Amino acid sequence: MEAIRPPSLSLRSSADAAPSTLASSLAAKLRGAITRGEIAPGTKLHLEDLRATFGVSLSPLREALSRLSAEGFVVTEDQRGYRVAPISEANLREVMRLRCQFESFALRESIANGTIDWEGQVVAALYRLNKLDSSAEQRPRVEAWENEHRIFHATLIGACQMPLLLHFCATLHDLSDRYRRLFLEHHAIDRSVADEHEQIAEATIRRDADRAVELLAQHVERTGQNVLSCLPKT
Repeated sequence: MEAIRPPSLSLRSSADAAPSTLASSLAAKLRGAITRGEIAPGTKLHLEDLRATFGVSLSPLREALSRLSAEGFVVTEDQRGYRVAPISEANLREVMRLRCQFESFALRESIANGTIDWEGQVVAALYRLNKLDSSAEQRPRVEAWENEHRIFHATLIGACQMPLLLHFCATLHDLSDRYRRLFLEHHAIDRSVADEHEQIAEATIRRDADRAVELLAQHVERTGQNVLSCLPKT
């Protein structure tokens, strides 16, 4: 496996930093690096290298890695070592199924509970995403697109009034991102995605929960099938 490459942004601890806060920050940094593909699937995570990179002690680092292990981004080895979770067809299919179930439920609840202000936030998130989709560049910058794409999906379900459900959905979205990034390394952003986003948002604003949920599930499944077709065959 290739050696770990430090994430682009380092994290330096302060003397008065709360351990839990520091572990949360470390987990967020590592999660982002894994999601973006900066640390490749299957890479061995050496604690001493990570400790030196981030300038932290082993205690918050181990806590961060334990959190990422519980979320599915990292796997433990022999109760001591850590490795970035590998990718597989089975894992992607599981993530797709869970996203369809959890996000569909969250969207239905958001439609039931969302205010007019929430509707405006959905429209604004779609507008920002469409600005990148219609960019004069042949291929919009992946990071900018991924950021706005994440915000759009999070806004759709953000009015569900269920923080725990939103946490699960965010984790699943990150796990799904790992695979989509692999797809985008060799493919342009699918132009039909913009139409799908438009249709989901339109049904959501109309408060047509059945149609919005159906479109969202189709969107997640179609994107997943595209990525599946590009996974290495084992």
